Amino acid sequence: MSGAALVVEVLVAFFLALFLLHRYGDFRKQQRMVLFATLLAWFLCFLIVFTLPLDVSTVGETVPSCPIHINNHALAPNVCIKPWSYIPDGILPVFWRVVYWTSQCLTWLLLPFMQSYARSGGFSISGKIKTALIENAIYYGTYLLIFCSLLIYVAVSPKLNLSWSQLQVIGITAANTWGLFLLVLLLGYGLVEIPRSYWNASCHGYLLAKTYFKAAKLMSEKTDAEENLEDVMEDVRHASEAIKYNHPLRKCIDTVLRKCPTEYQEKMGRNMDDYEDFDENRNPCPCKKNLVKLHKQAIYAVQRHNRTQVQWQMLLDEAFHLEDVAKNETSGTRHFVHSFPSSEPVGWVSSYVYTPTIEWYWECLLRRWFYRVLAILLSLFSVVVVWSECTFFSTQPVLSLFAVFIQLAEKDYNYLYIEMACFVTIFFLCYCVYSTVFRIRVFNYYYLAPHHQTDAYSLQFSGMLFCRLTPPLCLNFLGLIHMDSTISHQQRQQTAYTSIMGSMKVLSFIANGFYIYYPMLVLLLCIATYYSLGTRCLNILGFQQFIGENHMTSDLVDEGRELIRRERRKRQRTDDGENRRRDWREQYRERREKYMGRNRNAYSELKESHDSAVNSSTFAPSSGRDISDHAELLQDVEPLDFNGEDTPDSEDRRFTGGRYLSTSLSRGRIFDDV
Repeated sequence: MSGAALVVEVLVAFFLALFLLHRYGDFRKQQRMVLFATLLAWFLCFLIVFTLPLDVSTVGETVPSCPIHINNHALAPNVCIKPWSYIPDGILPVFWRVVYWTSQCLTWLLLPFMQSYARSGGFSISGKIKTALIENAIYYGTYLLIFCSLLIYVAVSPKLNLSWSQLQVIGITAANTWGLFLLVLLLGYGLVEIPRSYWNASCHGYLLAKTYFKAAKLMSEKTDAEENLEDVMEDVRHASEAIKYNHPLRKCIDTVLRKCPTEYQEKMGRNMDDYEDFDENRNPCPCKKNLVKLHKQAIYAVQRHNRTQVQWQMLLDEAFHLEDVAKNETSGTRHFVHSFPSSEPVGWVSSYVYTPTIEWYWECLLRRWFYRVLAILLSLFSVVVVWSECTFFSTQPVLSLFAVFIQLAEKDYNYLYIEMACFVTIFFLCYCVYSTVFRIRVFNYYYLAPHHQTDAYSLQFSGMLFCRLTPPLCLNFLGLIHMDSTISHQQRQQTAYTSIMGSMKVLSFIANGFYIYYPMLVLLLCIATYYSLGTRCLNILGFQQFIGENHMTSDLVDEGRELIRRERRKRQRTDDGENRRRDWREQYRERREKYMGRNRNAYSELKESHDSAVNSSTFAPSSGRDISDHAELLQDVEPLDFNGEDTPDSEDRRFTGGRYLSTSLSRGRIFDDV
């Protein structure tokens, strides 16, 4: 089983990153390099988080003296039982080195460049590369300035001698310092907001009011996106009319047109006359620089319009579901009824497992209590994290609760408990930080929208944040459990991860000051988040936020309620129309089948009567007069024309008995007798 745990965690990290990328990205429309870079960044970060508990437990497995008690019998002092998660020596250092430096190259070099490349409106690869290099010049220059400042500090210090390993430590320290600064901000928000969000989710009235508030804001954003798209499409139409088919920039405008929605492409195609020759003195044509800018605006406008449309439909479904829950709570049948049943066929899960009765118990009774219990547990865990962040620098006595738990497990060499405790702790920290990354929104430039509506820029920006936050998060976790000697100042065996990070003593003011005391600010950030200071400040600045008792919030909730009521009536009318059409088609099908069956019966009766008449005429003796009558009738009847050609005497052919001889008249003269 050597290395089996590492292989399992690699697979779990990969499929988790693939699932999130499928939820937020679009495999069919977005560029393959963008998807691959984002997937690689997320995968490496999840892999670091999942593998670090194995690294912590491996430190205990390599202790030279580890007496193990099995069945109350003590084994020899130098005999250790290797657990199933044991990783051989030499694998983890190489593993951490490859994973860490790959993630750092992604976040500081490749992803910023690809971010500008994907957002560029250039029409060629060289043009996009040039734009990306220009946009990242200031970005890379800032990093170079910080690195040079730290390098000068080390060079001036008389006690330090520069070497390649020390240069690596300086670079790692600079990256971790930037990441820790952002990490504490996100962690302070997530430690309070995540338990509170689960507690608010148990309050149905609060959740429904917030949904109405979101509907009002999203409708405003949806209207702005539609107006912006109309303006951009109007500019594209003017450019398309100015640039004719023989213009050198016609290929560029065709590229812009392919990025437009289908209905706009058809409209522009109908209004455009490409058969007119190009005349330089007739209409001023936009230059290539303006077309690049127009191309970028078109991509952004179409992406924003599609995102708001999908989000509006998802929000409507959520609002209708919450209103259905409110109606079903007062139902005495204990049978959940949907206002708009799904058009998809019912699967075996809905038929046998998640039946309407079980759905009623979950939605109307059990769900609120489950969320409340979960919120209480997460709140307790958040309190433990805040306490440990403020006291992890104390080693005598040990005040960090996570360090106490790990040291108790080390005394009994309970490797499974060490791994589980480390995994639960670091998983909670990552959930608080990463969920905040998925929740935050920087206007319309960075926004992770589910249902495949996230643009390439936001995907790559999230990959950059993950790669910058994960290494300092892991170092902070090792400091909480006193496994980092730089912070705990204890002489003990280091993990393979800290050996790759190097000794932070090269920059003592960061190792002994910033890394120890800056995480204490998480307490102040938690207090600010608890009282919603950031939300109130944004509301004062004009960004509408959901605040319980506020006049603007009440107005937006009322507006959203009216919008949802209007959309409900519209969807109800649409469903009623579909039901009427479906009933009409069924009735028409029944009448048609009944009519066809009646015709088949009449035809069979007529055929039987004809066959009987033929048989009687064949076997019964006939007189000469009957034979002559039959001959006269056959002479009067003209041959039928089945080729559809009209004959002069083919009109209005009617015989005695009120029957037509032939009803297959030509199509051109079928209504001549009307």
